[in-house]
Amino acid sequence: MSEANEHPIVIEGLVNKFGDFAVHDGLNLTVNRGEIIGVVGGSGTGKSVLMRSIIGLQYPDAGRIEVLGKAITDIDPDENIGVRCRWGVLFQGGALFSTLTVGENVEVPLKQFYPEISDTLRKEIARYKVLLSGLPEEAIAKYPSELSGGMKKRAGLARALALDPELLFLDEPTAGLDPIGAAKFDRQTRELKETLGLTVFLITHDLDSLYEICDRVAVLADKQVIAVGTIPELMEIGHPWIDEYFGGPRGRGALSAHNRGEQAQTGQA
Repeated sequence: MSEANEHPIVIEGLVNKFGDFAVHDGLNLTVNRGEIIGVVGGSGTGKSVLMRSIIGLQYPDAGRIEVLGKAITDIDPDENIGVRCRWGVLFQGGALFSTLTVGENVEVPLKQFYPEISDTLRKEIARYKVLLSGLPEEAIAKYPSELSGGMKKRAGLARALALDPELLFLDEPTAGLDPIGAAKFDRQTRELKETLGLTVFLITHDLDSLYEICDRVAVLADKQVIAVGTIPELMEIGHPWIDEYFGGPRGRGALSAHNRGEQAQTGQA
């Protein structure tokens, strides 16, 4: 298996600056195919900047980013269209076009990358993606202003899935959702990953999400990825921020809930 197949995202020596302030300085990260990798870090550590760098919205000051075998830092953003159609992005808050219906929002990437598709087929694809996201069929004709926060997230997810991506980028997908809605979104993310064979790059502060669906977690601190691994592996490192994050009251609560869920599943089996 080639490196691109094994590791769809490889980042080496990434530097991102805003003026004289470096958000990232020599950041390295390798993502494994088929995993859900959670990305965590304190405020200002550049989690969203990292994602924007990977998808070409933020051009780094130095370093190399390879996505699906293409070094996107070596080519003009307009020339990486062959890679961009192979990923989907759910931005924080959904980032839906307010003047378009849900269905029309989902059609946007289809029009951009596959303009030759007929209107009928494009609408049918959009309908399927909306249903795949967990929204009811009647949501297709609704505008973002008519949707709840959770429905907006799912509409954004439907648009992210429009092109049958290999990579799915999720930026704080459960932020603002109630615990039940967040748990449902987590379960759906895992199901989509397994059903569609996705690799998921997940930025989150949600400890429940990290415990329930992430195969590995990457920790951003000190302008770099300081550690990558399972949560038990991270806890063995002894870094103060990691210990406080996962070992604090909320971290212990998430671990306890995760353990109860596993015990319940074992009992049902």
